[in-house]
Amino acid sequence: MADHPVVAGAPYPGAPATYAQARLAGVELRPSRWGMADIAISIVLALFVPILMLSLVVAAGAPLKGSAVLLGSAVLPWLGFGLWPWFTTRLQGNGARIDLGFSIEWIDLAWGLAGGIACFVLGTLAAMATSYFFGEFDSAAGAAVLGADVPRVVVVIFAIAALVGAPVFEELCFRGLAFAAIARWADRHGLRAVPWATVGAAVLFSLMHLEPVRLPVLLTIGLVLSLLRARTGRVGAGIIAHAFNNLWGVIGILTVTA
Repeated sequence: MADHPVVAGAPYPGAPATYAQARLAGVELRPSRWGMADIAISIVLALFVPILMLSLVVAAGAPLKGSAVLLGSAVLPWLGFGLWPWFTTRLQGNGARIDLGFSIEWIDLAWGLAGGIACFVLGTLAAMATSYFFGEFDSAAGAAVLGADVPRVVVVIFAIAALVGAPVFEELCFRGLAFAAIARWADRHGLRAVPWATVGAAVLFSLMHLEPVRLPVLLTIGLVLSLLRARTGRVGAGIIAHAFNNLWGVIGILTVTA
């Protein structure tokens, strides 16, 4: 794994290609003041805002296995995963596109497809190994849908959220904010920025799903997605790969609930 900027002009190893390109193009860039603390804020928002909001919804009389809780559990974490990285980089930097590599180029489609296939194959192997020791298991999202008492249209909306929203916002947080913040932190402390960011972002991604039995699967997928970010300098390829990987679960959910 090369520990160097993707494009000359990057301020630290592992910096987004978009930042380096903007600097070389003569764009006037603001100092980036966001960092590791913003990862913590994203995680807190993604974890506790849904708990608070859904607790209020249930207290108001909404059924625990109803539409509001199911859809809320899918989209409310995006306040932390998506809104905070976007907000803090605009407030304390140059925005998510430049500071976090939140962009996509045509080559990212090819990298994303290759990464998606790698996620599916390696994730399946990790799942097989895990089930050998711990028995059969399902994802929390799949179990939530199958256990919910909701109309078909709600299942379809949930599936779209898993296929489109989750890849976009989770990649913005973990391969965008977390990867860049860890790389900057590691570089300042004399550590190899790209390896630290690659592994660190993958570990955070796997832990944030709060599914202990699926940790090997999630960590495997997270490492592939982080490697895509390290290779391309953007999160676009990771979004494509993430969506490709989620596609099969979405197809399974729509098939079982048909």
